[in-house]
Amino acid sequence: MPTDHPQELPAPGALSGIVVADFGRVLAGPYMTMLLADLGADVIKIERPDGGDDTRAWGPPFADGQATYFLGVNRNKRSVALDLADPDGLAAARSIVDRADVLVENFRPGTMEKLGLGFEEVRRTNPGLVYCSVTGFGADGGAALPGYDLLVQAMGGLMSVTGEPGGRGTKAGVALVDVITGLHAGLGVLAALRHRERTGEGQRVEVSLLGSLLSALTNQAAAHLGAGVVPRAMGNRHPSITPYEVFEARDRPLVLAVGNDRQFRALCERIGRAELAGDERFATNTARVAHRDALTAELSGALAARTADDWFEELTAAGVPCGPINDLAGAFALADRLGLDARLPGDAAGPGQVAHPVRFGATPPSYRSAPPRLGQHTDEILAGVTPVDDSNTGL
Repeated sequence: MPTDHPQELPAPGALSGIVVADFGRVLAGPYMTMLLADLGADVIKIERPDGGDDTRAWGPPFADGQATYFLGVNRNKRSVALDLADPDGLAAARSIVDRADVLVENFRPGTMEKLGLGFEEVRRTNPGLVYCSVTGFGADGGAALPGYDLLVQAMGGLMSVTGEPGGRGTKAGVALVDVITGLHAGLGVLAALRHRERTGEGQRVEVSLLGSLLSALTNQAAAHLGAGVVPRAMGNRHPSITPYEVFEARDRPLVLAVGNDRQFRALCERIGRAELAGDERFATNTARVAHRDALTAELSGALAARTADDWFEELTAAGVPCGPINDLAGAFALADRLGLDARLPGDAAGPGQVAHPVRFGATPPSYRSAPPRLGQHTDEILAGVTPVDDSNTGL
């Protein structure tokens, strides 16, 4: 029997109607613009015709003939291939910028000005434009330094507090500074859009990898600036909390992340060493930090008696934060068990896609299209064709 109720369509994304001219390359900029695209923005990725974004060639591994590095940060975008050294290509890029709400670029400082696409130039014809520049070390004194994540991790201090004591420093396992910078840039863009909504004024938003990293060092930076401490690498230990490190269970490593005295007492009871909680060397966190090595020795013997899974079940039930060290297969399996929907099926969004991490009640993320082939949308973009968002598959 036919129904009189119309089919309910997915809600448009929170940023539906926002056009982003994306000159970003590699990771920080593209990661940020992908998040904006997930939320409904029309992101026009402007790439050079001879190869496009560098990460298109950053493989193996590859999926469907494309580098998975590129695929991981470029869904929901449209690609236009333009030679900015050619007057026609530059004019086409300018036409996109003139109708955009947001411009994102991470060229060396001064490059966009030489092209005639600097902030002061383009704001004359698009005064409401939010112009986001991402640099490695800032647009002034650091303009000559290349903004590669590894370089910033090294020079910005992250490697000095990562790795084993006495080592030469270790980078994080992903380009973490790029990711953090992309998040800061996205926050800045959203704040600038809100300002424009109130005033009609665009503005320039600048974010550097170095500044983002120093901000993200949080407690380590505060220890240095507030107490004159120069933190050093401590392996998997925490400078201010213990036990907060890796122990060996009977079969594999186990992480304990004990954050307060109550959790410590529960830990001692469950491992059969209740007397440790009453020992003056371990009764408070400050005392435990002062006697870290002695405590680690006491706990190690008890934890080695059972498997990591046994301890995970036992200690979690007692409110003690702990868990095994998973590889990525184990991490995504955990997300699946917890119902986080962290992975997307390889359909419209393309292969190997991690879901947008924010959940919205009214304006869910949408996954409209796979990462684009180089120049895939050049003709439609130059013709001024606006995409139709009728395939929202919000989670």
